[in-house]
Order: sequence, then C-alpha cells, then structure tokens
Amino acid sequence: MNSSFYFKFAKTNLKKNSKTYLPYILACISAIIMFYTMDCIVLNEGLDKIRRAEALKMILKSAVKVIALFSMIFLFYTNSFLIKRRKKEIGLYNVLGMEKKHIAKVLSIETVIVAIISLVLGILGGIIVGKLMFLILINLMKLDITISSSFSISVPAMIQTIELFSMIFAATLIVNLLQVRLANPIQLLKGGQKGEKEPKTSWILAISGVIELAVGYGLAMYIESPLKAFTIFCIGVILIIAGTYSTFIAGSIAFLKILKKNKKFFYKTKNFVSVSGMIYRMKQNAVGMANICILSTAVLLTISTTVALYVGQESSLKIAYPLDVAISIRNRAATAKEKDKVANMIKEEAHKSHVTLKNQVEFDDKELMTLQDKNSFKIPNPEVPVATDIKSIYLYTLKDYNKMEGKSVALKDNEVLIFSDGKEFNYDSIVINDKKFKVKDNLNKIKIANKNKNEVIDKYRIIVKDMNTLKDISEEKNVTGFVNSNESIAFDIDGNKEDALKFCDSLKSHITAMKDINLKSIYTAREDFYILNGGFIFIGCFLGLLFTMGTVLIIYYKQISEGYDDSERFKIMQKVGMSKKEVKNTINKQILMVFFFPLAVAVIHIAFTFNVVSKLLSWFGLFRTSTLILAIAGTVVIFAVLYAVVYGLTAKTYYKIVQQEN
Repeated sequence: MNSSFYFKFAKTNLKKNSKTYLPYILACISAIIMFYTMDCIVLNEGLDKIRRAEALKMILKSAVKVIALFSMIFLFYTNSFLIKRRKKEIGLYNVLGMEKKHIAKVLSIETVIVAIISLVLGILGGIIVGKLMFLILINLMKLDITISSSFSISVPAMIQTIELFSMIFAATLIVNLLQVRLANPIQLLKGGQKGEKEPKTSWILAISGVIELAVGYGLAMYIESPLKAFTIFCIGVILIIAGTYSTFIAGSIAFLKILKKNKKFFYKTKNFVSVSGMIYRMKQNAVGMANICILSTAVLLTISTTVALYVGQESSLKIAYPLDVAISIRNRAATAKEKDKVANMIKEEAHKSHVTLKNQVEFDDKELMTLQDKNSFKIPNPEVPVATDIKSIYLYTLKDYNKMEGKSVALKDNEVLIFSDGKEFNYDSIVINDKKFKVKDNLNKIKIANKNKNEVIDKYRIIVKDMNTLKDISEEKNVTGFVNSNESIAFDIDGNKEDALKFCDSLKSHITAMKDINLKSIYTAREDFYILNGGFIFIGCFLGLLFTMGTVLIIYYKQISEGYDDSERFKIMQKVGMSKKEVKNTINKQILMVFFFPLAVAVIHIAFTFNVVSKLLSWFGLFRTSTLILAIAGTVVIFAVLYAVVYGLTAKTYYKIVQQEN
C-alpha cells in the first residue's frame, strides 16, 4: 500500500469520526490560542514600562505554566476517550487483515493531520486575539492605553507553543500505539465494552475518602490566622481532591450497595432499576465525575476570588489607609532638624503639585512585636524562631491621642485605652512585658487606623498615660528587630487625582533617598492594586475559561460514551417488559443525577473552604468577606446556568446516539 492510500484512509477516518474528533480539535486549538497568547504577553517588552512589572510578569509566567500543565493533562485525558471509542474499529481492521504496523501508520498520519490543523489555526487565532487580550489587560490595570501599541507577534512564543504541543501530540500518539501494539484483536473489538461486571465495594477507599474530606473541611473551617492560611490551604486542597476521587470512585458505589441491601427500598420497580443502573453508571463514570467536580471547583474559585479582589480593592484601600498619606521617621533619625526638613518638603511638594493638605495629625509611637498568651504580651527571645503567632502592639501617649482626636480623656498610671485593628481584645486587663494595666476602655474608632477583622497580623493600639510609662514598657527589654520607635505625620489630600498622584510620587522620590523614613500613600497603593489585581482578574478569567472548556469537553465525551453504553441497556430493559417511555424516564433521571451531582459537590467544597480562602485573600488586600460572598454567589449562579445549557446541548447528542442505535 502506498503513502497516498494511508493518507486518504486517515482522512476518511477523521471525517467518519468527526463527532468525537471535532470537539477534540477545537479544544486543542483553544488550548494553543491560550498558551500562545499568555506567553506572548509575558514576552512583550511593553510590560517593562509598567510599575511593578516584575511582580506582574511573575504572575503571568505562573499562568503560562498552569496552562501548559493543564493542556498536557487535559489532552491526554480526552485522547483516552477517543482511543476507547475507536478500539472496536481498530480491532476490526486487524481482523480483516491490516497489520498493526499499518494501523500504526494510519494513526500516526491522523495525529499529524490533527496536530497541523490545531497548531496552524491555534497560532493564527492567538495572533488575532493576542492584541485584544493585551488591551483588556491594560484596561483592567487602568494604565495608559498607548502601552498596548508595543504589543507585537512573538516568534519565541510561537516556537515555544509549537515545541510544547508537538511534544503533547507525540506523547498521545505513543500511548495510542502502545495500546494497539499490546492488545490482541479480540481485546480491541471489546475494548469499548469493558467494565460491565458489577463493581466491588472498596470500603477502605470509601472510608478514607470520607475521612480525607472531613479533615480537609475541618482544616479549612477552623483556621484563624491568615499567616497559617496558605499552608493549611495547600494541605486542605490535597486532602479534598484525594477525598473527592475516593468518594466518587468507592463511596458512591458503597452507598448504592447499602441501598441495594435494604430490601424494602430496593425491591420497588423504580428503585430497583434506578439503583442497579446507577451502580454500573458510577463505575464507568466516577473518575469523569470527579474530574468535572474538581474542574468546576477550580472555575468557581479562580473566577470568584479574582473578581472579588478586583471589585473590592477600593473598599480595601479605604480600610488600609484611614488617611491618604502616612510618613514615619525612625526615632534614631528623628532629630528636630530632620523632622523640620520633612515637614518643609511636604509643604513645598504640595504647593508645586497644587494640592491642599487637611486632617493632618502628628504622633509618636513604639511598635512592639510580641507573643500573646491570653491577655499577656511579651517580646520574644531572639534566639527562638517566631513565625505565625506574632502580634503587633503600638504604644501611644495620652497627650498625642487627645491631640489627634480632639478629646480630653484622663488616665491613671495603671490604666490604658485599647483599639483593636483586627481581633477584639476581650479582657479587663492587659500585661505587657510583665507590667499589668487596667483597660479603661475598648475604643471603637481612631483616626490613624480602621477596624479590619481579616488583618494579616493582629494589631493592638494602646494609649498609656505618659512618655515615662511608654518607656517603662518598651525599653526594659529592647531587643533589636522587635521594638521600633517612630515619629509620624499623616494627612489627607484635597485635589484632583492626577495632582495627588504627582505629589505622592514626588514625595516618595525624595524620601527614598533619605534613611529611616517610610512613606505610605493610598494613591500609589491604588495604582499598585490595580496593576496586580488587574493581572489577577485577567489570569483568573483566562484560566477559568480554560477550566470551563475542559469541563465542557469531559461532559461531552461522557455523554457520548453513555449514549453508546445505554443503547444496550435500552434494548435489555425493553426486552424485560419496560416501555420506551419508562426506560427513557429512568435513564434520564440517572443522567440528571450523575450530571448535576459534581456541581453540587463543587459548591459544597467552596462553602467549606470559604473561611480559609477569605483569610488567604487578606494577604492580597481583600478585607471585606461580604465582597467575596457576593462574588462567589454570582459566579456559582452564572456557572450553574452555563452548566445547565451544556447539559441540554450534550443531552441532545446522547439521545440521538441512543435512538440511532435502536
């Protein structure tokens, strides 16, 4: 047989199997578009013109790696559906006289055709949509739109894309050839009919799945410190993923077997057929359902968290910055001359930038990094490593407090006022470095700080009677690195945004050249927030789209597989006396249950992990849990609607297959 015959034969096979190959090719094209586009953006020189370009590039590079890894796993997984459906066809070719080397040649040509079509259309698609994606990214970051003009076609990105996906196509071909090579013709002819025996119950796997989920949920629900959130989140994710697979694979079958043993429940017409059918259905589809559940959870989390970060950044900024600008001078640098220099510089730059300063306050404070034991706070021993349990205490004099707040509060030597930024202080007394004080009042507000329940480190602002008391507390165990003394100036800015940002940038450039002086500004922070969170929401939606595509394709192939499998069940059920309507209703109920169960479990995963996710997001500046709740609720509703639409479309394909086979 000459080469043209193999090529025509391969082309005919692809056309004949277009129902399964076309979605696969579209998925390959989509994955290539996404990888090339993201890689092209990372390699684009225009990013270097952006503030915090390195941080943004690091985020985008991570997204490129995620897309590459997901594409490998996803295309391998979907390829397994394709080869499973074609095993009978390939076995028939073998029985009719085609040698395995001829079949291998046909499969190789098919793979090359799919690879060329996917790579050409994928890279062309990436070139077309790449500029649009970069423009969307620039807009999300609220940057000058002229930066987008620097975007161009990237040859290195093109080469990396071709290398990655050529490797994936080559690897899937090798796997397919090995399956054909190692299987005999009879195995190939029956390859799509494996798994018809009733599955055995693996109680060890089922119980371990429940335990893994319980432990994972428990860790996620009861974490309190944001500092511990990331580690707990990683451990929880691993346990929940493992528990999901174990529960779907073994737990579902164990539960159905329990129902089967209940004679009163099982030996009823509807229950008998439904439970028996579900046992076989779960054996064949448990892994696919678990994959859909994990991908659905990933979609909901990536989109909702990034949307929450982006939408909630203004409220988070207002919490983090009670006053527009705060300048602190370390005490060792806080000479009268230095303070006058900073004050004069502020006035000069405000005049040059045409802004007015208001609500100005000046105060001294001592910051103590401590370890808390109930109402007792101690500066830690520098020889003992301290990580997650550190608490921050800021000490102020009553004189500065009254001046800031315009009050005339009086305190005794052993009395203090306390304002808690984060976790409330619910004790009548406080012990700091073995010195005990009575808490006269828990303050509800203070000009220089806002309440923030999701604060990364618990902060307590304590007002003492006078400077002598302050020194007694902080200097008795003055350990370098754990005690800092500052003199601060904070104020709001009255003026338009451009002038205010110009003032803050100018002020920062001067202060950067000065030692032991720090500036925090809501205007520069806002710009940084939009750059980082704009990058996060872009990547979140990008990856969300990729995960959604994976979910849809797995659902599609699951419906096709079930269509061919259920056609035989239709025949058997009709032979034992059930009408077509009864059979269709029974199988339809099973499909609905199997189809929507993964989504329901995904929502449960989100609900149980909400606490740890909200704590983790506080690291990125999201302090309002209400914003996250709304983002998750909106994402779940939209995804559920999309999920239902996908079910409706794929169900039509399923019923066409069943009707054709019967």
